[in-house]
Amino acid sequence: MAEHVVADSAAPRPVVSHEVLHHGKVWDLATDVVDLGDSQVVREYVDHPGAVAVVALDEADRVLLVSQYRHPVRHELWELPAGLLDVEGEELVVAAARELAEEADLVAGSWWTLVDFFTSPGGSDERIVVFLARDLSAVPDADRYTRVDEEADMALAWLPLDEAVDAVLAGRLHSPTAITGVLAAAAARARQWSTLEEVVPAPPG
Repeated sequence: MAEHVVADSAAPRPVVSHEVLHHGKVWDLATDVVDLGDSQVVREYVDHPGAVAVVALDEADRVLLVSQYRHPVRHELWELPAGLLDVEGEELVVAAARELAEEADLVAGSWWTLVDFFTSPGGSDERIVVFLARDLSAVPDADRYTRVDEEADMALAWLPLDEAVDAVLAGRLHSPTAITGVLAAAAARARQWSTLEEVVPAPPG
């Protein structure tokens, strides 16, 4: 039996037709007729702009979590700082740095790509890239972002990475981004961070 390389790969099938069923505030609901070769199928999905998230670790290997109300699930979730890719042409790591500053008032001196995943590939094309951020410092008071809506009252908590892993395995954390990022960070640390690729944000302008 031939051995298979276990790695996801892009393999788009021909789209016979595409229709936007609903234009939303952030994402759309779309339907495609897809040609699978021996048949055609209809697939409805959320057409999402994508997002980035940040595992911010301090000098004591504590991870920063932020609490945010998520109305569809009616829960306050502890999450990683994260945000949509809603600035056209913005570099992924720059978007991550922007979200870290806006949601946590932090700047990072070092960045690595940690993990890249699809949140719900059966019903959405949302893709999230999670970065590891270290060498943290505070955003000056005069430069801090004014948070509104669900973000206005976000609580912040620093949790030792091992305790964050325990929280994931005990079912106390439910955000897929937090779960994926925390477990990926713990796995990378166990390998002395040797598997990670450092990323240097492009200078402004």
